[in-house]
Amino acid sequence: MLRGLWFATIVIMLILLHVIIALISVAYSSYCLISPSKRGFYVTYGLVGATLVSGTYLTISTHTQILSACLTGLAYLSVVSALIAGAHYRLATARAKD
Repeated sequence: MLRGLWFATIVIMLILLHVIIALISVAYSSYCLISPSKRGFYVTYGLVGATLVSGTYLTISTHTQILSACLTGLAYLSVVSALIAGAHYRLATARAKD
């Protein structure tokens, strides 16, 4: 009984951490679109990687439906990838003007 409660508590904390990391990565990717920098890309890549790793762990450990998890992850990755691509484009055009 106590072990199940401990596992549930850990899973809830991991879900919260996963959602917080995902929201921060979307916000920081949006910031990089406004003010692109090389350092900002590395931070964004780290946040996206942490989101994918934590999402994969949560999917495996809680035995959730893989289709639902993958569709949500794909939507997240599409949004963040579009923001990163836009930031790369803005940084490249800013450097070309200099």
